[in-house]
Amino acid sequence: MTSRQPSVWLRFWHRFAPAERAGFIEGARYFAPSLPAVFSWGLVTGVAMSKSVMTVPEAIGMSLLVYAGSAQLSVLPLFAAGLPLWTIWLTAAIVNLRFVIFSAALQPHFSYMPLLRRTLLGSFNGDLHFVYFMQRYSAPGYEPGKEGYFWGMALTNFAMWQVSSILGIVLASVFPDSWGLGLAGTMALIPVMIATINSRSTLLAVVVSAILALLCFDLPYRLSLVVAVVGAIAAGMASDDLAARATLRGIRRRKIATATAAETRPGDQP
Repeated sequence: MTSRQPSVWLRFWHRFAPAERAGFIEGARYFAPSLPAVFSWGLVTGVAMSKSVMTVPEAIGMSLLVYAGSAQLSVLPLFAAGLPLWTIWLTAAIVNLRFVIFSAALQPHFSYMPLLRRTLLGSFNGDLHFVYFMQRYSAPGYEPGKEGYFWGMALTNFAMWQVSSILGIVLASVFPDSWGLGLAGTMALIPVMIATINSRSTLLAVVVSAILALLCFDLPYRLSLVVAVVGAIAAGMASDDLAARATLRGIRRRKIATATAAETRPGDQP
């Protein structure tokens, strides 16, 4: 009798350490509740691309290669206006500047990896699972299952995004423009954003980013997005620093109170 050989995908799966496999499954499960919002946003983006000047193959290629909803939506009016290619590239780069900040935040967690591996990991980074990852892991450096956890969320997000985006591209003619799908996609993401607010620092960052985005709304090339992201990170870091200092002051006060109570406590007389 000959034993049945496992499939290629199963052999590939078992090449990874058990901790990374467990982390991958945990990350995918944690990200699963966010899939409806990702589907809505990807569907909206796909419909918008298909209804622009792009052909269906061009829109599908853009979805697969660019993989950045906000940048894709930002450059569509520029394509329609026939602006130079350098303007389109510059706009997309400015909109995606937030990923430079995200990458800088991830660097301490994956600095031990080779450059090519870090580049591949950064290519699959996204807004939502970046937030989830940073909430899950605060200590930098290697930890068993950390990379698997990131990939579990990243690949789940990527798969849902591509399915919904390509579905929107192919079925765009079914959705009339009067439905206001852009607003629907934005509204679908609001509950996901609210779910990530689990601390005062995060709440402050959300408030600051919203205010800055409104104040800087008229800036060209969607620079308001960059200003809002930088302001939110600065506000969150400042809030975390103040909270840490307050905690240290509380610890010092408790130590002083304990020491004072010990000194004033009457001792045993000989």
